[in-house]
Amino acid sequence: MAPAQPDARPPLTLGTAGHIDHGKTVLIGVLTGRNTDRLPEERSRGISIELGYAPLELPSGRRLSVVDVPGHERFVRTMVAGASGVDMFLLCVAADDGVMPQTREHLAVLRQLGVRAGVVAITKADIGEPELAAEEVAELLPDTPIVPVSATATDRGSIPRPSAAASRIASASR
Repeated sequence: MAPAQPDARPPLTLGTAGHIDHGKTVLIGVLTGRNTDRLPEERSRGISIELGYAPLELPSGRRLSVVDVPGHERFVRTMVAGASGVDMFLLCVAADDGVMPQTREHLAVLRQLGVRAGVVAITKADIGEPELAAEEVAELLPDTPIVPVSATATDRGSIPRPSAAASRIASASR
């Protein structure tokens, strides 16, 4: 099947959201081929400190500009700065943890900014209990697509990527 023609509309901005260590940066790396952690301290500590950016072309041809935000509570101001101007979100919830404090905090920030469209990625689906995490998320975001993913399994194609769900949401956006 031939790839979709690039969409001529301006890119939408997709912002990540979620608790620290729930796989936001790793998932963006798998989807885009780019590590958004560019500072040496981020790479050595294994946590995002600053905003990271990457382009993403969806299967539909629609282009997204991805803003990867830090998940640690000490960096919530940076998260708010990154979420300003976001059109849609990619909320990451780890299957082995479920909804955590920064999950709720990031959702509150998105709501305050008026960001309602998005996709939930239940990360670490190969090592946790994705069904339980999905139920927990569905209570917070009842009409939001939920996709189980795994950074290791996604590379092999055995667990679906959230880009198809993001394509459906992006097609409904401006």
